[in-house]
This record gives sequence, C-alpha cells and structure tokens, in this order.
Amino acid sequence: MTTVIVNGTFDILHPGHIAMLNTARSLGNYLIVCIDTDRRVRELKGESRPINNQTDRKVMLQNLKCVDIVEFFDSEDELIKLIELYKPRVMVKGSDYRGRSVVGETYVPEVFYYDRVGEYSTTNTIQRISNR
Repeated sequence: MTTVIVNGTFDILHPGHIAMLNTARSLGNYLIVCIDTDRRVRELKGESRPINNQTDRKVMLQNLKCVDIVEFFDSEDELIKLIELYKPRVMVKGSDYRGRSVVGETYVPEVFYYDRVGEYSTTNTIQRISNR
C-alpha cells in the first residue's frame, strides 16, 4: 500500500483543492489529509479565519471519494507526529513550496510538488465575496 499525505487549511473548498487532492490520491492508494486546527489557522492567517470551523472542514474532506482519513494538527510537532504515525511514501505540497523548507519532509521518501490550477485560492474567494 502506498500512503500519501497532504496538509493545509482547506477552509473554503474550491476546484483547485479538489484537483490537488485527486492528484495526490493518484500517487498512491491511501490518502491522509491533515488540517490545521481553528486555533492554528487564526495564528497563521489572522483572526477573521477560518471561515469554516475545523469540524465542518473535516466533514467536507471526509466526504470526498479520494480522501481516506482526515486528521487535525495544532503545531508543526503534531504534524510530524502524524507523519511518523502513518509513514507516508509521498507528501504532496503546492509548487509554491519548491525550494523552501517543508515541515516533515525528512520523514517521507518523496515530496511531490503540485502546480496550482488556475487562479483558485481561498483568499481570492473571500476577497471576491467581500467586494460584492
């Protein structure tokens, strides 16, 4: 079995997320998605985030055919513990992380960098809603 792991906020799901998760799943046969807790999202992205709470984000992700399990993490150390627990063969990160340090990369044999699809981003979606 080839396990693949992805991590992120996944606050407002959009077609870019779906495409990336489907690609991640195609790299193996078991996909783990680790999502930042609400506290961590606020710390990283500001007090107005997340839009959807961690429970709702988890429910949405768990109901995608390509996702096998969803876990929360509240710190880089917790993410590393999840990577150590599941021992994925591949970690998928956005191509914007290429050349940068990736949390947990030393615990996986392969990091796959995914090129974003179009202009999709949660921040852009929030901005469009705010401008209406």
